[in-house]
Amino acid sequence: MAVIVTICIELGMCVSVRQAACVRIQRGMCVCPAGTVAGLGVEGVNPARGGPAERGGGRGLRRFEEIPHTGSSGWLNLVKFWREDRFKLLHKHMERTFNTLGPIYRERLGTQSTVNILLPSDISELFRSEGLHPRRMTLQPWATHRETRQHSKGVFLKNGAEWRADRLLLNREVMMAPAVRRFLPLLDEVARDFCCQLATRVEKDGGKEERGHSLTIDPSPDLFRFALEASCHVLYGERIGLFSTSPSQESQKFIFAVERMLATTPPLLYLPPRLLWRLGAPLWTQHATAWDIIFSHAEKRIQRGVQRLRSTQAAGGGSGGAEGEFTGILGQLMDKGQLSLELIRANITELMAGGVDTTAVPLQFALYELGRNPAVQEQVRVQVKAAWARAGGDAHKALQGAPLLKGLVKETLRLYPVGITVQRYPVRDIIIQNYHIPAGTCVQACLYPLGRSRDVFQDPERFDPGRWGTQESGEGPGGGGGFRSLAFGFGARQCVGRRIAENEMQLLLMHILLSFRLSVSSSEELSTKYTLILQPETPPRITFSTL
Repeated sequence: MAVIVTICIELGMCVSVRQAACVRIQRGMCVCPAGTVAGLGVEGVNPARGGPAERGGGRGLRRFEEIPHTGSSGWLNLVKFWREDRFKLLHKHMERTFNTLGPIYRERLGTQSTVNILLPSDISELFRSEGLHPRRMTLQPWATHRETRQHSKGVFLKNGAEWRADRLLLNREVMMAPAVRRFLPLLDEVARDFCCQLATRVEKDGGKEERGHSLTIDPSPDLFRFALEASCHVLYGERIGLFSTSPSQESQKFIFAVERMLATTPPLLYLPPRLLWRLGAPLWTQHATAWDIIFSHAEKRIQRGVQRLRSTQAAGGGSGGAEGEFTGILGQLMDKGQLSLELIRANITELMAGGVDTTAVPLQFALYELGRNPAVQEQVRVQVKAAWARAGGDAHKALQGAPLLKGLVKETLRLYPVGITVQRYPVRDIIIQNYHIPAGTCVQACLYPLGRSRDVFQDPERFDPGRWGTQESGEGPGGGGGFRSLAFGFGARQCVGRRIAENEMQLLLMHILLSFRLSVSSSEELSTKYTLILQPETPPRITFSTL
């Protein structure tokens, strides 16, 4: 789940970086948050791209202070952001700034200071200096909530050796191939049930057509329920019944709390949360209350899971259930006994909170793009049908035989990243775009401008899942090898729930394509707002037609 207010920011535009990179901005020039240049001076040519030799040669290494910036006063910049309600459109601000200042710039907002980059070659340089304990920007509002409520922190909020020790234990249960094989059937069960329920609705409420029935709906509420149902099934080993005709108010309250928590995170990132906590500021109160609801919901689920597992153990079985039955990640962690129950609670809660919007929203965009690109939809469906037939109902084999499903998810996240900028604090001094960046500086890769840059992707506005079969490992025009797809982060510090999310999305899309033909109205436009993550303000209505 995608960090810091820049978190959703990463979303940019589709203007080529080349246009902005052909001029060098003199030292002292700045650009306001709206992107208006003040004091611009043209001094020759400054390449937008270039390998280490180019960046280190020419006129010599340039100082950190010479990196183009958006204004030296962080608090003044923050006031402008508040006044212009720019937290909902941070991606546009970043896009404009990249296109004005070039492929690297500095920004101060309130208490935060960052260096922003977008080219894969520069991102590669950043990750080469992340060290043994990669550190990203701490979501201080989340950390402050844990501290004031005396909750333990999970790996998302930890750093250093403590983070590494816990993360290695979690990886075995959520990231490694054997773990994926264990929880994949649980995700597949929920995806099948979702499609069965949807098919019943289409048959019952949809209009009759020559081929069958069709129903036009906003699928977002259903996708949110699917994401929560699937997450709970994997984490706790139990279904919570969100596909019933009257889902529990408790679960609906949880979904709302996740949305409220994400919406209040961005502005709090640039303010001192402990001061707001002491003052009882309304924004902080909303944020903390949302987290309290999330923790309460998770605690109830965890307690039920713990009681169930202890009863099984008392009866002579292990946490893994009868005959090796997989009873959820909670059961696996308890059975291993390498993490305390308090740390298990902290990490399970973080996984649960981060596994709803971050899968439901990309699924909305994937259905939208499939609906308005019928040729792409049919191409993926043909491959999925063939893979499903060869697999004989084995979901794991079916996914392996349909690489376009993986490409479909990656292409969706390229155009509509979940909203997390990928940050690192380099452990040594580095050089990016011929600028010296001291160790310990917060440098962040901005995913939206990266995904839509013409310097990185050919025809970036075109939705093409097949591009990942040929470009993923190639150098391409932007350099940087594989640093084009970073929606889940990179390396040891990548999203701990990545394998759950990827398989969850691929399985649902597979079963939808096996059952329905998707379409959108020719006049359907996708309107979006941006808070912590990318989210449609007016979700597109999708027509599901039975095959």
